[in-house]
Amino acid sequence: MVGQGVLRECVLDPEVEAVVSVVRHATGPSLGRKSDKVREVVAANFFDYSKIEGNFAGFDACLFCLGVSSVGRKEPEYRKVTFDLTLAAARTLLRANPTTANGGMTFIYVSGAGTDSSEKGRVMWARVKGATENALLGMGFKAAYMFRPGGIVPLHGITSKTKLYQTIYTALTPVLPLLLRWFPQYVTTTEQLGRAMLEVAKHGYATPVLEARDIARVG
Repeated sequence: MVGQGVLRECVLDPEVEAVVSVVRHATGPSLGRKSDKVREVVAANFFDYSKIEGNFAGFDACLFCLGVSSVGRKEPEYRKVTFDLTLAAARTLLRANPTTANGGMTFIYVSGAGTDSSEKGRVMWARVKGATENALLGMGFKAAYMFRPGGIVPLHGITSKTKLYQTIYTALTPVLPLLLRWFPQYVTTTEQLGRAMLEVAKHGYATPVLEARDIARVG
């Protein structure tokens, strides 16, 4: 859901010249496929990019939106598909776009409100997200930013693949405008999130971690 929103904003932004969208399967006639500046690359294995690494050189930023729900997952499984998977992509991108005195890549990671930077809290998903954030911040990218949205409202026909989440979004549709107005520190939209990620990719931000209120301010 987040990836769909971010891709939409990349397509609409005139300053974005080219986008590589890494997907599990070709998406068909989506918004991205309709734009000449978007090229899809199908990854057969999200833990090993060696066969497609050549597609990743020469880019200014990675907007990393991939993630899964922790519901029903034990910590080893959740850590594998959160920490290990993200770091596999980050290491590949850093090799393809090494940081130098004249350039390098900005890495923006979609984390979540409540993430535990200490990695010692009682909430499993928050510890794993915290470990992922800390590892990314220490990898040596030109810049790295951790986005921690709370509730994310999908706009423009975008839907969540998690059935429970989509059911909740559908039920809340009549009151979503009020939630956005009353609780900007807790709720954002796919549009705001995409715009904020692009703004930070271009111009940076005062702190490496952006909470929901920061995202609303920038987006």
